[in-house]
Amino acid sequence: MAVAVPLFNLAPDLKVSRLCLGTMTFGEQNSLHQSFRLLDDALEAGINFFDTAEMYPVPQRAETQGRSEEYLGRWIKARNIPRDRVVLATKVTGPSGQMTWIRGGPKCLDAKNILEAIDHSLMRMRTDYIDLQQIHWPDRYVPMFGETEYDPSQQLTAVPMEEQLDAFGRAFDAGKIRYVGLSNETPYGVMKFLQLAKDIGHYRNIVSVQNSYSLLCRNFNCGLAECCHHESISLLAYSPLAMGILSGKYFLRGGGPPDARMNLFKGRYSEGESRYNLSNATVKSAAKAYLEIAEKYGIHPVSLAIAFVLKHPLVASAVFGATKPWQLREVVNACEVNLTEDILTEIDQVHAMYPNPCP
Repeated sequence: MAVAVPLFNLAPDLKVSRLCLGTMTFGEQNSLHQSFRLLDDALEAGINFFDTAEMYPVPQRAETQGRSEEYLGRWIKARNIPRDRVVLATKVTGPSGQMTWIRGGPKCLDAKNILEAIDHSLMRMRTDYIDLQQIHWPDRYVPMFGETEYDPSQQLTAVPMEEQLDAFGRAFDAGKIRYVGLSNETPYGVMKFLQLAKDIGHYRNIVSVQNSYSLLCRNFNCGLAECCHHESISLLAYSPLAMGILSGKYFLRGGGPPDARMNLFKGRYSEGESRYNLSNATVKSAAKAYLEIAEKYGIHPVSLAIAFVLKHPLVASAVFGATKPWQLREVVNACEVNLTEDILTEIDQVHAMYPNPCP
């Protein structure tokens, strides 16, 4: 690939590419061979940042849990890649009453669960350390994955953040993790974690929050952006293509390719289908309006969507998924897209008409 992906200083000694290849399709939509091809192409393009999770791939199943981490580790070993050439980010699964195959639930995100998850991730990825260990979602109740209204009555009990930070501190002291990241967090959560981390001396170990951000979801700017700005926390923007909606593929004849995620797993991926619901007229109208902007200015819609995310001053990296090499190329091409003031003005006009239809 001719385009070189630039780097970003996520921490003084941690440079990550501005594009991060998410691996949640590895082991489900992508075979081992296909996953290796995507990883090879990404590395060749200058992508050194790879995001996974202990629960991946999705849709999550007991039979496939952990394969994404495993494939990533097997690729590093098979290609004999120096460990310091890649940045590995993974996530510990939060409380879940559905994924009973992961530590019995897990029912809570206490120190035992965190430390056990880290050890298992290390084994699956065949590495001695994790560059960025993230909490996939909070232990406490928060509205997330498409929910926007906070209901105080939903909060029951939660593992103290102090216990979670202590577990990360122990893993850090043991050399198993380098930095900590939050995910699907709120302004309160980010600030509380940072406040408590100061008390135990691990304040600078928390460097990022991985939340959704795209043309169809700018909720990050409503409070969380201010926290991240003043506390030097970077956003890892996941779902920059809004589950592929912003690529335009679901508006093709017949509803798009049969192997596209929301067609292939229809009825099996409730979180994605509810959050990125194409039967919602507002979602459809907003997405089509952005596609028209891309067509008007001769930009591939994927590149437009990714370039918009990368333009945000607090975004360190856009975490994207790809199942085919050509999809990866279109994402990489976004690094050379210049969003003019005219384009940004039209984008903002669409956003004013359809604000955040995919929260």
